[in-house]
Amino acid sequence: MRSPGISIAGVFVASFSLAVILKAPANVRFSASGSGVEQLGTVHFPCSCAPTVQADIDKGVALLHSFQYEEARHAFGSAFEQDGQCAMAKWGSAIALYHPLWDFPTVATLAMGRQQIKRAQELGAHTDREREYIAAAVAFYADDVRLSHKERTQVYSAGLEKLYQGNPNDVDAGAFYALSLVALAQEGDDDLANRKKAIAILDPLFAKQPGNPGVAHYLIHAADTPELALEGLPAARAYAKIAPDSSHALHMPSHIFRRLGLWQEMIDSNMAAVAAAAQATQAHRGDASYQFHPMDFLDYAYLQSGQESKARRLVDEVKSVPGATAEDIADHEAMFSARNAMELHRWTEAASLAVPRERLIWQDTTYWARAIGAARSGDAKRAHEDLAKLMEIVQARQKHDRDLGNEVAAGEAVDQSEAEGWVEFADGRPQEAVKKLKAAADREDSERGEPFAGPAREMLADLLLELNEPSESLVEYRAVLKEYPNRFDALYGAAHAAKSDGNLKAAQEYYAQLVTVSAPAADRPELREAREYVASNRN
Repeated sequence: MRSPGISIAGVFVASFSLAVILKAPANVRFSASGSGVEQLGTVHFPCSCAPTVQADIDKGVALLHSFQYEEARHAFGSAFEQDGQCAMAKWGSAIALYHPLWDFPTVATLAMGRQQIKRAQELGAHTDREREYIAAAVAFYADDVRLSHKERTQVYSAGLEKLYQGNPNDVDAGAFYALSLVALAQEGDDDLANRKKAIAILDPLFAKQPGNPGVAHYLIHAADTPELALEGLPAARAYAKIAPDSSHALHMPSHIFRRLGLWQEMIDSNMAAVAAAAQATQAHRGDASYQFHPMDFLDYAYLQSGQESKARRLVDEVKSVPGATAEDIADHEAMFSARNAMELHRWTEAASLAVPRERLIWQDTTYWARAIGAARSGDAKRAHEDLAKLMEIVQARQKHDRDLGNEVAAGEAVDQSEAEGWVEFADGRPQEAVKKLKAAADREDSERGEPFAGPAREMLADLLLELNEPSESLVEYRAVLKEYPNRFDALYGAAHAAKSDGNLKAAQEYYAQLVTVSAPAADRPELREAREYVASNRN
């Protein structure tokens, strides 16, 4: 299942002021070229091309650092139009085709990148540093079908390591090298070790050049785990001010805010990103994906801060995203509807979700929610039907991933195990249900997966509470809250489990925390119970 990784109507865009939340300090003005026209961060990427194209090269690198890949290609293309001998413009065009943390290039995209970097080689670079940048890209785009995604990333990272070791004052080289380590971590290559190594490279660079967008951005990605999130907080609170003209820079801090349960900061970050992305798309400087992604995070943050009405409104606002295709709209309506029903524990609603008109492998979220919703509302027959469909989709999804060259872990997918666990419960086999959900939780933990909605371990805790095992349930809720601080359903469940177990002090603490982390405009009905309990149990 796709994880939150994620327009709002034009009237919202017009009324929202980025300056209110994310205004850069008055005495600082960041720009790629120093002109102050676009605030993309402080980047100076010296090259041996004509002096007249330096501004475009700097801008292209700044855009790469904020994952504005299409705009980066335009900047490098502009540089090459002005200087047809600029090898680094062709290097930039090749690198803009590689999205290290978003998706891996297809065979066709690899061929395009190979063509661009071959042209850079033919033109010839004038410095060792430039030649090493080109060599790293050549290794990545090698014409060898036997190379896996991980192997391409490894040879690219090795090239960048050599480059940075030979040019320790090149902040951008250090940033790109650190990003390659994060990409390796996401490929499952020494995940935590490579993240820590990236942070060790980026921290001193952040102190040295705090306005560089790549350094701040990649620190956030490197620290985007429960164990490391606090190390990314300073960069998260700086990045949006470094590059406020990048919608992705406005969104990116919310990855750390989500890890730490800072819901209002996450909401502010993504509201700004949604507005900026809509404006960029309307100006033909981006596409709908830059708006859908922060909307995904916004939906999650609304639910965790207790704001049901706002989460539900997002489903309708999907229709107003500029540049969105009909399939994109259907997909995101389905995703948000499924998450809302599951997070709000509206099981009948989840069981009745409409199946979107989209490609089969995108329907997994809907059938996952339908199967669990039917099981938890007591409709075992319907739950079995939806589970069968989910299993068919999981097989198609895994085949699709293999066809793209992605590694597919052996064993049962987490979403399928979760649905099977609740179907076992609906069938009256509680112990089998516990085994299934425990296996799903353990697998999700081992894969360091990012759940689309509630984590599998939270489902296990819910099941144990349903089975009148509050002490065991509380252990699982506490484990969830350690990994996912301030999750609404985990706090509410922990309060219930503690109360059922006779631990009234713990129940009071969890209810109080739930009230505290919820927004002033929160309207989830569970909050009335929490407020009443806190008020009636004050010493």
